[in-house]
Amino acid sequence: MRILQVVHQYPPSSIGGTELYTQSLARALARQGHKITVFYRGSVPGAGLERREEDGILVLKTWAGTFTPRRRFLATFRDHSIRQDFERLLDEVCPDLIHIQHLIGFPVTLIHCIRKRRIPYLITLHDYWWVCPNAQLLTNYSRQLCDGPQAYLNCARCAMARAELGNLWPAVPALAMLMAWRASRLRSAMLHADSLIAPSRFVKDWYCSQRVSTARIDILPHGLEWPPGLSQRQRSGGALRFAYIGGLSWQKGVHILIEALGQVKGAAELWIAGDESFDPGYVANLRVQAPPSVRFLGRLSRERVWEVLSQVDVVVVPSVWRETFSLIVHEAFAAGAPVMVSRLGALTEAVCDEENGLLLPPGDVEAWRAAVQRLVDEPDLIPRLRANVRPPMALEEHARRLEHLYREFLAD
Repeated sequence: MRILQVVHQYPPSSIGGTELYTQSLARALARQGHKITVFYRGSVPGAGLERREEDGILVLKTWAGTFTPRRRFLATFRDHSIRQDFERLLDEVCPDLIHIQHLIGFPVTLIHCIRKRRIPYLITLHDYWWVCPNAQLLTNYSRQLCDGPQAYLNCARCAMARAELGNLWPAVPALAMLMAWRASRLRSAMLHADSLIAPSRFVKDWYCSQRVSTARIDILPHGLEWPPGLSQRQRSGGALRFAYIGGLSWQKGVHILIEALGQVKGAAELWIAGDESFDPGYVANLRVQAPPSVRFLGRLSRERVWEVLSQVDVVVVPSVWRETFSLIVHEAFAAGAPVMVSRLGALTEAVCDEENGLLLPPGDVEAWRAAVQRLVDEPDLIPRLRANVRPPMALEEHARRLEHLYREFLAD
Protein backbone atom coordinates (compact mmCIF):
# COMPACT_ATOMS: atom_id res chain seq x y z
CA MET A 1 0.00 0.00 0.00
CA ARG A 2 1.02 3.60 -0.57
CA ILE A 3 0.25 5.28 2.76
CA LEU A 4 0.52 9.00 3.53
CA GLN A 5 0.90 10.02 7.18
CA VAL A 6 -0.02 13.65 7.96
CA VAL A 7 1.17 15.11 11.26
CA HIS A 8 1.61 18.61 12.67
CA GLN A 9 5.27 18.17 13.75
CA TYR A 10 7.94 15.51 13.41
CA PRO A 11 11.30 14.48 14.90
CA PRO A 12 13.99 15.55 15.31
CA SER A 13 12.68 19.12 15.62
CA SER A 14 9.81 17.99 17.87
CA ILE A 15 9.66 14.87 20.03
CA GLY A 16 6.19 14.87 21.59
CA GLY A 17 4.14 11.71 21.94
CA THR A 18 2.21 12.12 18.68
CA GLU A 19 5.38 12.85 16.73
CA LEU A 20 7.28 9.87 18.15
CA TYR A 21 4.31 7.57 17.55
CA THR A 22 4.02 8.72 13.93
CA GLN A 23 7.72 8.17 13.30
CA SER A 24 7.80 4.70 14.85
CA LEU A 25 4.60 3.69 13.03
CA ALA A 26 5.95 4.90 9.69
CA ARG A 27 9.07 2.79 10.18
CA ALA A 28 7.07 -0.27 11.22
CA LEU A 29 4.78 -0.01 8.19
CA ALA A 30 7.78 0.45 5.90
CA ARG A 31 9.31 -2.72 7.34
CA GLN A 32 6.07 -4.51 6.45
CA GLY A 33 6.66 -3.57 2.83
CA HIS A 34 4.42 -0.51 2.47
CA LYS A 35 5.49 2.69 0.72
CA ILE A 36 5.27 5.40 3.38
CA THR A 37 5.30 9.17 3.02
CA VAL A 38 5.18 11.61 5.96
CA PHE A 39 3.94 15.18 5.46
CA TYR A 40 4.37 17.67 8.32
CA ARG A 41 4.51 21.40 8.95
CA GLY A 42 7.55 23.29 10.16
CA SER A 43 7.89 26.68 11.83
CA VAL A 44 10.25 28.52 9.47
CA PRO A 45 10.28 32.08 8.08
CA GLY A 46 9.06 32.41 4.52
CA ALA A 47 7.52 29.52 2.63
CA GLY A 48 8.94 26.32 1.23
CA LEU A 49 8.99 22.56 0.94
CA GLU A 50 11.86 20.30 1.96
CA ARG A 51 12.20 16.56 1.38
CA ARG A 52 14.45 13.88 2.82
CA GLU A 53 14.70 10.10 3.01
CA GLU A 54 14.68 8.32 6.37
CA ASP A 55 14.83 4.52 6.61
CA GLY A 56 13.16 4.19 3.22
CA ILE A 57 10.46 6.73 4.13
CA LEU A 58 9.89 9.93 2.16
CA VAL A 59 9.56 12.79 4.68
CA LEU A 60 8.33 16.19 3.49
CA LYS A 61 8.32 19.34 5.58
CA THR A 62 6.20 22.26 4.41
CA TRP A 63 6.21 25.71 5.95
CA ALA A 64 4.61 29.09 5.53
CA GLY A 65 6.09 31.25 8.28
CA THR A 66 7.01 30.80 11.91
CA PHE A 67 4.27 29.75 14.28
CA THR A 68 2.59 31.86 16.91
CA PRO A 69 -0.55 30.67 18.76
CA ARG A 70 -2.61 33.11 16.69
CA ARG A 71 -1.15 31.95 13.35
CA ARG A 72 -1.54 28.28 14.30
CA PHE A 73 -5.21 28.85 15.10
CA LEU A 74 -5.98 30.86 11.97
CA ALA A 75 -4.22 28.32 9.75
CA THR A 76 -7.15 25.97 10.37
CA PHE A 77 -9.35 28.19 8.20
CA ARG A 78 -7.05 28.94 5.29
CA ASP A 79 -3.42 28.58 4.19
CA HIS A 80 -3.14 28.60 0.42
CA SER A 81 0.56 27.73 0.07
CA ILE A 82 0.30 24.73 2.41
CA ARG A 83 -2.69 23.44 0.47
CA GLN A 84 -0.80 23.81 -2.81
CA ASP A 85 2.12 21.79 -1.42
CA PHE A 86 -0.30 19.11 -0.27
CA GLU A 87 -2.01 18.87 -3.65
CA ARG A 88 1.33 18.55 -5.42
CA LEU A 89 2.28 15.81 -2.98
CA LEU A 90 -0.94 13.91 -3.71
CA ASP A 91 -0.18 14.14 -7.44
CA GLU A 92 3.33 12.80 -6.86
CA VAL A 93 2.78 9.89 -4.44
CA CYS A 94 -0.83 8.91 -5.35
CA PRO A 95 -1.57 7.45 -1.89
CA ASP A 96 -3.99 4.55 -1.55
CA LEU A 97 -4.87 5.78 1.94
CA ILE A 98 -4.17 8.78 4.17
CA HIS A 99 -3.71 8.52 7.93
CA ILE A 100 -4.13 11.89 9.64
CA GLN A 101 -2.30 11.95 12.97
CA HIS A 102 -2.88 15.66 13.61
CA LEU A 103 -4.01 18.71 11.62
CA ILE A 104 -3.13 21.49 14.07
CA GLY A 105 -1.51 24.27 12.05
CA PHE A 106 -2.86 22.84 8.78
CA PRO A 107 -5.85 24.20 6.85
CA VAL A 108 -8.90 21.96 7.08
CA THR A 109 -9.18 22.41 3.33
CA LEU A 110 -6.70 19.52 3.09
CA ILE A 111 -9.73 17.33 3.82
CA HIS A 112 -11.47 18.85 0.80
CA CYS A 113 -8.50 17.86 -1.38
CA ILE A 114 -8.65 14.30 -0.03
CA ARG A 115 -12.40 13.96 -0.51
CA LYS A 116 -12.30 15.44 -4.02
CA ARG A 117 -9.89 12.68 -5.02
CA ARG A 118 -11.92 10.06 -3.13
CA ILE A 119 -8.92 8.85 -1.15
CA PRO A 120 -9.88 6.88 1.99
CA TYR A 121 -8.65 8.58 5.16
CA LEU A 122 -8.74 7.94 8.87
CA ILE A 123 -7.91 10.08 11.89
CA THR A 124 -6.22 9.14 15.14
CA LEU A 125 -7.63 11.15 18.06
CA HIS A 126 -4.39 11.86 19.91
CA ASP A 127 -6.00 14.62 21.98
CA TYR A 128 -9.14 16.79 22.09
CA TRP A 129 -8.13 19.33 19.41
CA TRP A 130 -10.92 18.31 17.04
CA VAL A 131 -13.36 19.81 19.56
CA CYS A 132 -11.17 21.93 21.87
CA PRO A 133 -8.83 24.55 20.31
CA ASN A 134 -6.57 24.14 23.36
CA ALA A 135 -6.41 20.39 22.62
CA GLN A 136 -6.15 19.51 26.31
CA LEU A 137 -9.49 20.58 27.82
CA LEU A 138 -7.90 23.04 30.23
CA THR A 139 -9.12 26.63 30.40
CA ASN A 140 -6.66 29.45 29.80
CA TYR A 141 -8.51 31.76 32.14
CA SER A 142 -8.72 29.53 35.24
CA ARG A 143 -6.54 26.48 34.54
CA GLN A 144 -9.47 24.24 35.35
CA LEU A 145 -10.57 21.06 33.62
CA CYS A 146 -13.15 21.72 30.92
CA ASP A 147 -15.85 19.33 29.70
CA GLY A 148 -16.11 20.88 26.25
CA PRO A 149 -17.83 23.80 24.51
CA GLN A 150 -20.75 25.51 26.21
CA ALA A 151 -22.31 27.48 23.37
CA TYR A 152 -18.62 28.23 22.57
CA LEU A 153 -18.67 31.12 25.03
CA ASN A 154 -16.10 29.39 27.23
CA CYS A 155 -13.99 28.78 24.10
CA ALA A 156 -14.14 32.52 23.39
CA ARG A 157 -13.01 33.24 26.95
CA CYS A 158 -10.09 30.86 26.47
CA ALA A 159 -9.07 32.62 23.25
CA MET A 160 -9.23 36.01 24.95
CA ALA A 161 -7.15 34.81 27.88
CA ARG A 162 -4.58 33.26 25.53
CA ALA A 163 -4.30 36.54 23.62
CA GLU A 164 -4.37 38.57 26.87
CA LEU A 165 -7.48 40.47 25.79
CA GLY A 166 -9.21 40.46 29.16
CA ASN A 167 -10.88 43.87 28.71
CA LEU A 168 -12.51 43.20 25.32
CA TRP A 169 -15.67 41.46 26.54
CA PRO A 170 -17.81 42.88 23.68
CA ALA A 171 -15.77 40.62 21.38
CA VAL A 172 -17.02 37.43 23.07
CA PRO A 173 -20.07 36.82 20.80
CA ALA A 174 -17.98 37.23 17.63
CA LEU A 175 -15.25 34.97 18.98
CA ALA A 176 -17.85 32.38 19.99
CA MET A 177 -19.20 32.37 16.43
CA LEU A 178 -15.66 31.88 15.09
CA MET A 179 -15.16 28.95 17.46
CA ALA A 180 -18.46 27.44 16.37
CA TRP A 181 -17.43 27.78 12.72
CA ARG A 182 -14.13 26.06 13.48
CA ALA A 183 -15.94 23.25 15.27
CA SER A 184 -18.37 22.69 12.40
CA ARG A 185 -15.54 22.37 9.87
CA LEU A 186 -13.57 19.94 11.99
CA ARG A 187 -16.68 17.93 12.83
CA SER A 188 -17.33 17.58 9.10
CA ALA A 189 -13.77 16.30 8.66
CA MET A 190 -14.35 13.70 11.39
CA LEU A 191 -17.73 12.61 10.07
CA HIS A 192 -16.40 12.03 6.56
CA ALA A 193 -13.39 10.00 7.73
CA ASP A 194 -13.54 6.27 7.04
CA SER A 195 -12.68 5.69 10.69
CA LEU A 196 -11.59 7.47 13.83
CA ILE A 197 -9.02 5.70 16.01
CA ALA A 198 -8.92 6.24 19.76
CA PRO A 199 -5.82 5.13 21.70
CA SER A 200 -7.94 4.45 24.80
CA ARG A 201 -11.49 3.73 25.89
CA PHE A 202 -11.56 7.07 27.68
CA VAL A 203 -10.91 8.98 24.45
CA LYS A 204 -13.64 7.09 22.62
CA ASP A 205 -16.15 7.74 25.41
CA TRP A 206 -15.30 11.44 25.53
CA TYR A 207 -15.74 11.95 21.80
CA CYS A 208 -19.00 10.03 21.96
CA SER A 209 -20.13 12.48 24.65
CA GLN A 210 -19.58 15.19 22.01
CA ARG A 211 -22.10 13.51 19.67
CA VAL A 212 -19.61 11.54 17.59
CA SER A 213 -21.12 8.17 16.73
CA THR A 214 -19.62 5.30 18.71
CA ALA A 215 -19.75 3.13 15.59
CA ARG A 216 -17.22 5.40 13.87
CA ILE A 217 -14.50 5.01 16.52
CA ASP A 218 -12.15 2.03 16.75
CA ILE A 219 -10.04 1.60 19.90
CA LEU A 220 -6.43 0.71 19.19
CA PRO A 221 -3.79 1.40 21.88
CA HIS A 222 -0.42 2.57 20.64
CA GLY A 223 2.33 0.00 20.26
CA LEU A 224 5.88 0.45 21.50
CA GLU A 225 9.28 -0.60 20.25
CA TRP A 226 11.87 -1.04 22.98
CA PRO A 227 15.51 -2.14 22.93
CA PRO A 228 16.16 -5.88 23.19
CA GLY A 229 17.40 -7.01 26.56
CA LEU A 230 16.04 -3.94 28.34
CA SER A 231 16.32 -4.49 32.09
CA GLN A 232 15.21 -2.39 35.02
CA ARG A 233 17.47 -1.37 37.85
CA GLN A 234 17.23 -3.50 40.98
CA ARG A 235 17.51 -1.53 44.19
CA SER A 236 20.54 -2.26 46.35
CA GLY A 237 20.34 0.52 48.89
CA GLY A 238 20.77 4.21 48.33
CA ALA A 239 18.16 6.83 47.57
CA LEU A 240 14.86 5.80 46.01
CA ARG A 241 14.97 7.17 42.47
CA PHE A 242 11.90 8.68 40.79
CA ALA A 243 11.84 9.89 37.19
CA TYR A 244 9.64 12.27 35.25
CA ILE A 245 10.17 12.17 31.47
CA GLY A 246 7.97 14.29 29.24
CA GLY A 247 6.78 17.79 28.47
CA LEU A 248 7.76 20.60 30.82
CA SER A 249 4.68 22.78 30.99
CA TRP A 250 2.10 23.56 33.66
CA GLN A 251 -0.49 20.97 32.63
CA LYS A 252 2.05 18.19 33.17
CA GLY A 253 2.02 18.91 36.92
CA VAL A 254 5.77 18.69 37.56
CA HIS A 255 5.50 21.56 40.04
CA ILE A 256 3.19 19.40 42.16
CA LEU A 257 5.80 16.67 42.22
CA ILE A 258 8.66 18.99 43.17
CA GLU A 259 6.68 20.56 46.01
CA ALA A 260 5.71 17.12 47.30
CA LEU A 261 9.26 15.78 47.16
CA GLY A 262 10.57 18.75 49.12
CA GLN A 263 8.48 17.63 52.11
CA VAL A 264 9.54 13.96 52.07
CA LYS A 265 11.71 12.60 54.89
CA GLY A 266 14.33 10.05 53.91
CA ALA A 267 16.44 9.23 50.88
CA ALA A 268 14.55 10.02 47.68
CA GLU A 269 15.66 11.76 44.51
CA LEU A 270 13.91 12.91 41.37
CA TRP A 271 15.25 13.00 37.83
CA ILE A 272 13.40 15.37 35.46
CA ALA A 273 13.87 15.03 31.70
CA GLY A 274 12.29 17.18 29.02
CA ASP A 275 12.76 19.99 26.53
CA GLU A 276 13.32 23.11 28.65
CA SER A 277 12.93 25.51 25.71
CA PHE A 278 9.19 24.92 25.23
CA ASP A 279 8.16 26.86 28.36
CA PRO A 280 11.35 28.39 29.79
CA GLY A 281 9.49 30.49 32.37
CA TYR A 282 7.85 27.41 33.85
CA VAL A 283 11.17 25.52 33.93
CA ALA A 284 12.88 28.48 35.60
CA ASN A 285 10.28 28.37 38.38
CA LEU A 286 10.77 24.61 38.73
CA ARG A 287 14.50 25.12 39.20
CA VAL A 288 13.91 27.75 41.85
CA GLN A 289 11.51 25.49 43.76
CA ALA A 290 13.53 22.29 43.39
CA PRO A 291 15.31 20.88 46.46
CA PRO A 292 18.87 19.52 46.09
CA SER A 293 17.48 16.01 45.52
CA VAL A 294 16.10 17.06 42.10
CA ARG A 295 18.27 16.61 39.01
CA PHE A 296 17.39 18.14 35.63
CA LEU A 297 18.53 16.01 32.68
CA GLY A 298 17.36 18.19 29.79
CA ARG A 299 16.05 16.81 26.50
CA LEU A 300 16.94 13.15 26.02
CA SER A 301 17.59 11.11 22.90
CA ARG A 302 15.51 7.96 22.50
CA GLU A 303 18.51 5.85 23.51
CA ARG A 304 19.01 7.94 26.63
CA VAL A 305 15.31 7.65 27.57
CA TRP A 306 15.62 3.88 27.71
CA GLU A 307 18.88 4.16 29.62
CA VAL A 308 17.24 6.36 32.25
CA LEU A 309 14.23 4.07 32.52
CA SER A 310 16.55 1.17 33.27
CA GLN A 311 18.13 3.11 36.14
CA VAL A 312 15.10 4.32 38.12
CA ASP A 313 12.73 2.77 40.65
CA VAL A 314 9.46 4.55 39.83
CA VAL A 315 8.21 6.64 36.90
CA VAL A 316 5.85 9.50 37.76
CA VAL A 317 3.15 11.19 35.66
CA PRO A 318 1.53 13.96 37.77
CA SER A 319 -0.58 15.44 34.94
CA VAL A 320 -3.41 17.84 35.71
CA TRP A 321 -5.02 17.32 32.28
CA ARG A 322 -6.80 14.22 31.01
CA GLU A 323 -4.03 12.26 29.29
CA THR A 324 -5.29 10.33 26.29
CA PHE A 325 -2.69 7.54 26.40
CA SER A 326 0.76 8.46 27.87
CA LEU A 327 3.62 6.81 26.04
CA ILE A 328 5.93 7.19 29.03
CA VAL A 329 3.69 5.04 31.24
CA HIS A 330 3.86 2.22 28.72
CA GLU A 331 7.58 2.76 28.21
CA ALA A 332 8.01 2.43 31.97
CA PHE A 333 6.12 -0.86 31.85
CA ALA A 334 8.35 -2.05 29.01
CA ALA A 335 11.31 -1.35 31.30
CA GLY A 336 9.61 -3.17 34.18
CA ALA A 337 9.14 -0.03 36.28
CA PRO A 338 5.97 0.69 38.31
CA VAL A 339 4.40 4.13 38.03
CA MET A 340 2.68 6.83 40.05
CA VAL A 341 0.08 8.72 38.01
CA SER A 342 -2.80 11.14 38.37
CA ARG A 343 -6.25 9.61 38.54
CA LEU A 344 -7.33 11.25 35.30
CA GLY A 345 -8.28 10.24 31.79
CA ALA A 346 -6.66 7.26 30.13
CA LEU A 347 -4.12 6.91 32.96
CA THR A 348 -6.79 5.07 34.93
CA GLU A 349 -6.98 2.44 32.17
CA ALA A 350 -3.24 1.78 32.08
CA VAL A 351 -2.64 1.70 35.82
CA CYS A 352 -4.33 -0.58 38.35
CA ASP A 353 -4.05 1.06 41.77
CA GLU A 354 -1.89 -0.94 44.20
CA GLU A 355 -1.10 -3.50 41.49
CA ASN A 356 1.28 -2.08 38.87
CA GLY A 357 1.35 1.43 40.28
CA LEU A 358 -0.42 4.05 42.34
CA LEU A 359 -3.30 6.32 41.28
CA LEU A 360 -3.31 9.71 43.01
CA PRO A 361 -5.52 12.81 43.06
CA PRO A 362 -4.32 15.31 40.45
CA GLY A 363 -2.83 18.50 41.86
CA ASP A 364 -2.97 17.30 45.49
CA VAL A 365 0.50 18.00 46.89
CA GLU A 366 -0.20 16.29 50.21
CA ALA A 367 -1.44 13.10 48.53
CA TRP A 368 1.66 12.96 46.34
CA ARG A 369 3.94 13.65 49.30
CA ALA A 370 2.28 10.87 51.29
CA ALA A 371 2.63 8.42 48.38
CA VAL A 372 6.33 9.18 47.92
CA GLN A 373 6.85 8.91 51.67
CA ARG A 374 5.08 5.56 51.68
CA LEU A 375 7.38 4.19 48.98
CA VAL A 376 10.40 5.38 50.97
CA ASP A 377 9.09 3.86 54.21
CA GLU A 378 7.85 0.54 52.76
CA PRO A 379 10.78 -1.08 50.92
CA ASP A 380 8.70 -4.11 49.92
CA LEU A 381 6.07 -2.07 48.06
CA ILE A 382 8.06 -1.36 44.88
CA PRO A 383 9.03 -5.02 44.29
CA ARG A 384 5.37 -5.99 44.77
CA LEU A 385 4.21 -3.40 42.24
CA ARG A 386 6.98 -4.34 39.84
CA ALA A 387 5.94 -7.99 39.95
CA ASN A 388 2.58 -7.03 38.41
CA VAL A 389 3.98 -4.89 35.59
CA ARG A 390 3.23 -6.36 32.16
CA PRO A 391 4.84 -5.29 28.86
CA PRO A 392 2.66 -3.16 26.55
CA MET A 393 1.59 -4.01 23.02
CA ALA A 394 4.60 -4.28 20.74
CA LEU A 395 4.84 -1.87 17.83
CA GLU A 396 4.80 -4.63 15.22
CA GLU A 397 1.55 -6.04 16.62
CA HIS A 398 0.03 -2.55 16.63
CA ALA A 399 1.10 -2.03 13.02
CA ARG A 400 -0.42 -5.38 11.99
CA ARG A 401 -3.76 -4.46 13.57
CA LEU A 402 -3.67 -1.06 11.93
CA GLU A 403 -2.83 -2.62 8.57
CA HIS A 404 -5.92 -4.81 8.96
CA LEU A 405 -8.05 -1.66 9.43
CA TYR A 406 -6.43 -0.07 6.38
CA ARG A 407 -7.30 -3.07 4.23
CA GLU A 408 -10.90 -3.04 5.45
CA PHE A 409 -11.28 0.59 4.28
CA LEU A 410 -9.71 -0.12 0.90
CA ALA A 411 -11.99 -3.14 0.40
CA ASP A 412 -15.18 -1.11 0.95
